[in-house]
Amino acid sequence: MTAIQDQARAVREEDAFDVARADSFLKHHIGGLEGVPTVKQFPGGASNLTYLLSYANRELVLRRPPRGAKAKSAHDMLREARVMGALKPSYPYVPAILACCDDPSVIGQDFYVMERLNGTILRRDLPPALGLDPDGVRKLCLGFIDRLIELHQVDTAPSDLKDLGKGEGYIARQVAGWSERWRQAATEGSDPCEDVLAWLDTHQPSRDNANCVIHNDYRFDNVVLAPDDPLTIIGVLDWEMATIGDPLMDLGGSLAYWVQADDDPVFQSFRRQPTHEPGMLTRREVVIYYGERRGLDVSRFGFYEVFGLFRLMVIIQQIYRRYALGQTTNPQFAGFGDAARYMGMRCRRLMATEG
Repeated sequence: MTAIQDQARAVREEDAFDVARADSFLKHHIGGLEGVPTVKQFPGGASNLTYLLSYANRELVLRRPPRGAKAKSAHDMLREARVMGALKPSYPYVPAILACCDDPSVIGQDFYVMERLNGTILRRDLPPALGLDPDGVRKLCLGFIDRLIELHQVDTAPSDLKDLGKGEGYIARQVAGWSERWRQAATEGSDPCEDVLAWLDTHQPSRDNANCVIHNDYRFDNVVLAPDDPLTIIGVLDWEMATIGDPLMDLGGSLAYWVQADDDPVFQSFRRQPTHEPGMLTRREVVIYYGERRGLDVSRFGFYEVFGLFRLMVIIQQIYRRYALGQTTNPQFAGFGDAARYMGMRCRRLMATEG
């Protein structure tokens, strides 16, 4: 089978950085780099930005926040690198961190550099060259869920993992925190969604299910498949929101992106991963499979599904606010205000079925 590599593209003008300064820093911290790197940008990057640095003898990946972003929460590059370093011994799918930089004189922002994992990253559609029939797609899907389950089973006793988050009370903090983020991200014409916020507040579980390492952005386009075997996951990327928290919150966040074959046309237009393919589990089947594998009660999963959609709505609106304020000119963000309003409507549909 021919390997399908994730293709980096020319760097967007607004996302460019001083390559010479970055090169000087990296050669000081990583031995054996030859030549001057060519720099390309990976697709996506609505939150943090990812670049491919190609030296004569080695490829590296650089991660940094977008311009105008504050270095905290989802944009804290140094925290993300620490999370990855702490997890690597227990969860082998984490790429190795090679260098971190907190000196703004280099490229203007904190960044880190990690190993490049050569493999396939799935985007909107399943490449025909993978040669997967529905049975193969199902195995791919189950393997994807199994890697999340493995993460949730990582022992958090080591101090460097225990310190990743506060743990107990995670659900309540998330509801309060994301509600406040939503209010702060408002723009002219945005839906206040006060009914959604009130529903989440009154329907949240009284206690967390468990405290474990959670990824918080686990999607097909954040995993790397082996170049010669699409059923083998060799890497999990984008650890910016990882913490210690409730595993069902992690699953609900993943399912917010899970557009299945029978969803309405508007939600279909949002699809960024091939979860509609024959053989893929439906959202409900994913929840049942996860619950059976983990031995968790998923009979009241509706809250987690609504919260996952709400959190995605907030992220979309935050990005749109940056666009509306002129902090980014990326044209793909122009419709994010409408997308956030749709997500609010979708939350309400689910809320109506839950009571």
